[in-house]
Amino acid sequence: MVTTTPRTSSVSVRQLSAGALAAGGVGNLLEWYDFGLYGYFAPVLGRLFFPSHDALASLIGAYAGFAVGFAVRPIGGAVLGHLGDRLGRRFVLLLSVTLMGAGTTAIALLPTYAAAGVAAPLTLLAVRLFQGFSVGGEYTGSVAYLVETAPANRRGFAGSMANIGSTGGVLLAAAVATATVSFASDAQLVSWAWRLPFAFGGVLAMGALLLRRRLRDTGVPAAPRREMPLRRALSHDGRLMAIAVLFTSGYGAVNYLTMVFFPVYASTFGGLSEAHALQATTLAQALALAVVPLAGIANDSIIRRRTLLIVAFAAEFAAALAAFLLARDGGIAGFAVAQIGFGALLAFVMGTDPAMLAEQFPTEYRMSAYSVAFNLGLGIAGGTAPAVATALVAATGSNLAPAYYLMVAAAAAVAGAWLMKDRSRAPLL
Repeated sequence: MVTTTPRTSSVSVRQLSAGALAAGGVGNLLEWYDFGLYGYFAPVLGRLFFPSHDALASLIGAYAGFAVGFAVRPIGGAVLGHLGDRLGRRFVLLLSVTLMGAGTTAIALLPTYAAAGVAAPLTLLAVRLFQGFSVGGEYTGSVAYLVETAPANRRGFAGSMANIGSTGGVLLAAAVATATVSFASDAQLVSWAWRLPFAFGGVLAMGALLLRRRLRDTGVPAAPRREMPLRRALSHDGRLMAIAVLFTSGYGAVNYLTMVFFPVYASTFGGLSEAHALQATTLAQALALAVVPLAGIANDSIIRRRTLLIVAFAAEFAAALAAFLLARDGGIAGFAVAQIGFGALLAFVMGTDPAMLAEQFPTEYRMSAYSVAFNLGLGIAGGTAPAVATALVAATGSNLAPAYYLMVAAAAAVAGAWLMKDRSRAPLL
C-alpha cells in the first residue's frame, strides 16, 4: 500500500453538520427510491414492456432491465470517481443527483410496448443504462464526503447517513408502491398509475439538488495530475480493491435478494397479494431505518466494524433457507417475520460498511478506488441477483434455489470482510 501521512490536523476538531449529513444522504434516497421502485414494479413493467404468454419470462425481462442499470455502474464509478478525486466531492454530488433526476422522470414518460412496439423495451433499457452511469459515483461520493468531514470517532455514524438515505429511499419506494397498488385498480395500474411514482422521483431530485447546492467541499486536496487516481489505486492497492469487490458482490446480492426480490418471491410462490407483501417489506424497511444509525454508533465505540459485518452476514447465511420456507409456506405472518429479520440484519451491515470501505483507501484516490470496487460488486452480483434468482427457479424447477443463492452470497461477503483491514480506530489515510 502507498504510504501517506494521516490527516489528523483538522479532523479531531470537526463537528458533525446536520446540513452536511442531510445533503450527503438525500442523493442516496433518490437513487434507491428509483431502483427500489423499479424492483417493486417489476411484474407490472414486465407486462407493459416485455409482454409474453409466460409470466415468468416477462418477469425475467423486467429484471434484465433492472440489471443493465447496474452493468454500467462501474463505468460511471470510474468516471465520476475520477472527477471526485480531481474536482472535489461536491462537484460529483451535484452532477449525479441532476442526472439521476432526469433518468427517473424519463421512465415516467416512456411509451409501453402496446404503443411503441419493440422500441419501448429498448428505450427503457437505454434509460436504465443512463441511470446506472449517473449513480456510479453517488453513493461512494456521498460516503467519501461524509467520512472525510466527520470527527475521527464519528466516522461510522456519519457514513451510516448514506444508508439512512438509501434505506429511506427503499422505504419510500415500498410505501409509494404499496399505496399505488392498494388504491389503483389493476386496469388503472397498467394504464397510468404506475407512472406517478416515477414522476414523483423527479420532484425529489429537484429538492435534493437545492439542498446540495449549499454544501462546501471537503477541503481535501486534489489528486496529483501526474497520474490518474484509478491507475494509482490499481498499482498500489489492486489486491485490496479485489477484496472489496468480493465483499460488495456478496453484499449486493444479499441486499437485492432480501429487500427487492423477496417480496416478489412471496407473491409469486407464496400466494401473497402484492399489496400484503409490500406492506411487510415497508415495515421491515422502517425498522432498518431506526437500526442503521444505531449500528453506526455501535461500530464507532462498542464493536469493531469488521466483526459486526462478519456476524451479520453469517446470520444471513444461517437464516436463508428458513426465511424462504416461511415466505413460501408461512402466509403473511411467516413472510413478515422473515422479511423483518432480513431487514434488521441488513441494517447492521448498512450502518457499518460505508465507513469500513471508505477507510480502506488513501484520500488521493479514495473515490476512484472505492467507486470502482463498490460498483463492480453491485453490478456483477447485486444488480443481477433478482434476474439470476428467477432464472435459477426456471432452470432447476426448485423455488428454493434463491435461498441457496443467498447463502453463497452471504459466504462471499463474510470472506471479503475477513480479508479487509479494520481501520475503525485509526486515522484516515
